[in-house]
Amino acid sequence: MHEAHATSYAYGLWPLVVVNIGLFIGFLLSFAKPNSKVEWRSLGVFSAFIVALFVEMYGFPLTIYALASWLGSNYPVDQPFTHANGHLLGVFFGVHSDHGTVLHLLSNLFIVSGAILIAQGWSAIHKGQGKLVNSGVYAYVRHPQYVGFIAVIVGFLIQWPTLVTVIMAPILIVRYIHLAKKEEAVVAAEFPEAYEAYRKRVPAWIPRISRKNIEEPKNSGA
Repeated sequence: MHEAHATSYAYGLWPLVVVNIGLFIGFLLSFAKPNSKVEWRSLGVFSAFIVALFVEMYGFPLTIYALASWLGSNYPVDQPFTHANGHLLGVFFGVHSDHGTVLHLLSNLFIVSGAILIAQGWSAIHKGQGKLVNSGVYAYVRHPQYVGFIAVIVGFLIQWPTLVTVIMAPILIVRYIHLAKKEEAVVAAEFPEAYEAYRKRVPAWIPRISRKNIEEPKNSGA
């Protein structure tokens, strides 16, 4: 009986929770350390999402307990607490995200690409030393850091959706959009003409690849 329970229950792995949270946030900080209060707040709310994600992935599967209790005998699988059955897209829709599947590779693409965008965005801003930055990733999208955070969130939602993270994700995305608008207002006030030209040329969220973006002067401002 104890052996069967140990085989079917794949949670309560708190050291693994701590290690994964530490590795991911530490990796992000290693090449994209925030300097301003806004950047620290952005990282803080994102870290809350990461904590919630890994706690449910390896620690305490709140979502599965809630759904299993609600659905009772109608729950789609007999052993909901195995790690394989923890992926809700596979359980309810038959869309599996095991290692090596197209969905898993897609989720990793979102996560890695997002992390790179965050790093390059922070790096460009800090190297700009107070000037209006419109080169590098900023030549293609006005808010690469927030696009990066959203990409990572989407990637993890594909990889391991839970009730908590599904609720948190739109809240975080709305917050990033709000922060982006506030930052734009500040920069527009500091560089009114240059930023207006930049805003007309470069989209806010979805990159538009064109020679027009690339051929503009790299930096302008004070």
